[in-house]
Amino acid sequence: MAQDRTGVATLKGNPITLVGPEIKVGDKAPDFTVNKDLMTQVTLADYAGKVKLISVVPSLDTGVCDAQTRRFNEEAAGLGDNVAVLTISVDLPFAQSRWCGAAGIDKVITLSDYKTKSFGEAYGVLIKELQLDMRSIFVIDANDTVQYVEYLGEMTAHPNYEAAVEAVKKLV
Repeated sequence: MAQDRTGVATLKGNPITLVGPEIKVGDKAPDFTVNKDLMTQVTLADYAGKVKLISVVPSLDTGVCDAQTRRFNEEAAGLGDNVAVLTISVDLPFAQSRWCGAAGIDKVITLSDYKTKSFGEAYGVLIKELQLDMRSIFVIDANDTVQYVEYLGEMTAHPNYEAAVEAVKKLV
C-alpha cells in the first residue's frame, strides 16, 4: 500500500495529501505504466537510453499547466534527439491530443496517467483528494537514475524551468 504524505503540498493554500514516496536525486527511477492513447501503454523502458525530462501537470486545460507545457515544448527544440520531454497528466489521451493540436505542441510527448495512476503513485505525486497528479519535474539520465527533482509546494505555482533545462543540458 502506498504511503500518504501530508504537510508537503497545498492547492490555493489548502493542504492536500500526496500518495507515494518522495523521489530523491540519486534514486533509481521507478517504473510506471501510462497511456500514449486509449489502447497503447508505455513504460519507463520505452524511453531507455534517453535523458528524460518529465513534466507533471494536474490538467492541460488550466493556465499554469498550459504555460508549463508550452515552455517545455519550446525548450525541447534545443535539447536534441537524445532527450525525451514527457508531459504526464491524468487528462484522457484524446483530450491531450486535442489540446496539443490546438496549442501547436509538437516536441513534447503527452502521456496519460488516467487509468491506473501508476506514475502518480510511483513518483509520489498523486493527490489523494483530487485523483490528479501534482505539478512536479523529474530529470532522469540515460541509465534511469534521477538527476533532478522539483516537487512544488503549491499546485498553482510555476516550476523552475531554467533549473530543469540546465539539469538536462548537463546530461547530453
